[in-house]
Amino acid sequence: MTLLFMLNHFARRSTCGFANISEIRCPLPPQWRRYSTFSPSGTLPLEGVRILDMTRVLAGPFCTQILGDLGADVIKVEHPVRGDDTRAWGPPYAKYKDESKEGPGESAYYLAVNRNKRSIGLSFAHASGVEILHRLAKECDVLVENYLPGSLKKYRMDYETLSAINPKLIYASITGYGQTGPYSNRAGYDVMVEAEMGLMHITGSRDGPPVKVGVAVTDLTTGLYTSNAIMAALLARAKTGKGQQIDACLSDCQVATLANLASSALISGEKDSGRWGTAHPSIVPYRSYKTLDGDVLLGGGNDRLFGVLADKVGHPEWKSDPRFLTNSARVQHRTELDGLIEEETRQKPMQEWLDIFHDSGIPYAAINDVQGTLNHSHVQARGMIVEVVHSACGPIKLVNTPIKYSHAQPGIRRPPPTLGQHTNEILRDLHFNDKEIAFLRDGGVIS
Repeated sequence: MTLLFMLNHFARRSTCGFANISEIRCPLPPQWRRYSTFSPSGTLPLEGVRILDMTRVLAGPFCTQILGDLGADVIKVEHPVRGDDTRAWGPPYAKYKDESKEGPGESAYYLAVNRNKRSIGLSFAHASGVEILHRLAKECDVLVENYLPGSLKKYRMDYETLSAINPKLIYASITGYGQTGPYSNRAGYDVMVEAEMGLMHITGSRDGPPVKVGVAVTDLTTGLYTSNAIMAALLARAKTGKGQQIDACLSDCQVATLANLASSALISGEKDSGRWGTAHPSIVPYRSYKTLDGDVLLGGGNDRLFGVLADKVGHPEWKSDPRFLTNSARVQHRTELDGLIEEETRQKPMQEWLDIFHDSGIPYAAINDVQGTLNHSHVQARGMIVEVVHSACGPIKLVNTPIKYSHAQPGIRRPPPTLGQHTNEILRDLHFNDKEIAFLRDGGVIS
């Protein structure tokens, strides 16, 4: 009996797909519960929604992680040998607690965007792998993929094929440049889109070269937009009973997030004013200033706040200086005023300035590095850093979901999975038995 015949035979023999959502969620290990913000069954907004996640790297996994945080059951499909590309994107790695286990560990990059998911190692280059995916798609509410337009058609995993199998399926496609347009067949990379779609041009110091943002912000905003679109499509399906395809891409999302700068250019018809570093093009003072041991950001957004700032830095006479009487005057004399302020801020350490400006009403902030942020008292108080027990690496710390609800507690119910960690579990949900699973594994279809 061929593998494909066996799978088809078994598919006909099986009369139901997944078990009830409460049955397919693995119970939390006792040692993990104390690290988790876990909601009772039925309280998470997306509980009962099943996501087939065929994405890798950042934009797609970030999108599906958001859905998982909100309670969805996310099934992550990975190459059975390599897995998600980011599994190899290190160092740093969280080391395996079992020293005999091969490899450096789980990459920090992968761990950042793959919590609350189950991993199945599956090759859809095999016809039998495609059959499994079809069965999963039939039982899922949403599929998210980030392949080049048209490339999944040869595997019969395109929207037209799957919508015939499951008319209620919401099929979200994330690409670099969308399903249409002259760039549609170009691979999408965050930094390239930042460059071509305006963000890099407006980022950097005033007289310096264009620079990329410190994180892959275009990937992240695309993931956010797509997760939002998926939730809207679920609401639409509740009214119409029909699924639909979502076309999301980095280039569109980057243009959209130019926000007020795009609007200014469209309304004025003029060229943008370029890079401003930490400064504001039309408010002075509003930028970072060097202190004795760091940098502090200060903002005098109106005449009253500028007066408070002048008092706090020991120069009340600035309030009556004709050069600084109004914001327009301060903008005109930007260089002089910024220089005068920094002469003063350089005289004291940053913490002393933070104490001086405390409760003054002035917008101010220390410019912290990443470790300073993660250990910040407010970040800790908001529960943004949590420790979970990873199956292969033991206790690890992760950034928590940022959204709080009054009647639900989204959080980390599952640590990021190892490659293929849930393959057997997912196939058993589809009513494969151990012999059939072993046959698939021996054939290289699954890991």
